[in-house]
Amino acid sequence: MPDQTPSDNTPSTPGSTRSLRLGVAGPVGTGKSSLIATLCRALSAEFELGVITNDIYTDEDARFLRSEGILAEDRIRAVETGACPHTAIRDDVTPNLIAVETLEVDYAGVGTPLDVVLVESGGDNLTATFSPALVDAQLFVLDVAGGGDVARKGGPGIARADLLVVNKTDLAPYVGVDVEQMVADASAARDGRPVLALSRTDPGSVAALADWVRSMLVLHRAGAHIPTDPGPMAPHTHADGTSHIHAASDGHVHAH
Repeated sequence: MPDQTPSDNTPSTPGSTRSLRLGVAGPVGTGKSSLIATLCRALSAEFELGVITNDIYTDEDARFLRSEGILAEDRIRAVETGACPHTAIRDDVTPNLIAVETLEVDYAGVGTPLDVVLVESGGDNLTATFSPALVDAQLFVLDVAGGGDVARKGGPGIARADLLVVNKTDLAPYVGVDVEQMVADASAARDGRPVLALSRTDPGSVAALADWVRSMLVLHRAGAHIPTDPGPMAPHTHADGTSHIHAASDGHVHAH
């Protein structure tokens, strides 16, 4: 395994063979696993792919993806975080980083180095973002069933992820959501960063998502993409009383 601590996830250099590590975050039920399955179907004939899933106490998401038959089962590996989901993607990324590196090394060792590793966060709230020590780029997933106003609520993932996906647009007529307005609200919240309305039943939107991944891979391989931090995550307290304090970008520590 490469000797890489979380602080060493520097941008790739031209000619680098390290995979593009792409984070997929978003609230529970927004369709993160389904999106990953859709991407794998669209890209697996073209690229060498791997997936790392995160669940607190189970490997449910990994088992779902394996059951879909989208990749060889060993390309889909699970991390059981044992803690609230954002901890493993932001506060202490070591278990995930080890899982990603091990997957990369295993496939490089048999002559099929991975092009892209998708890292799925456990379902969290609107504040959840990946540390740039873990992933090179990240997309944040909302869905129309969560409400047409959710994009206006903002948060680091909505505002500053590399791509915001408004998912399950085929359900909009059944939940009374105006997709165009939701996308417009999301675009306003993101200050020009890209927003994609997606349905796995709509080939055009699936192709647009696959094209975005291709473009990120081109930038990554050229050493032209620098991972950025969408955070900081807002300080917050869970129902069990556990509090999380995060350093702000100015270096000060804040808590509620």
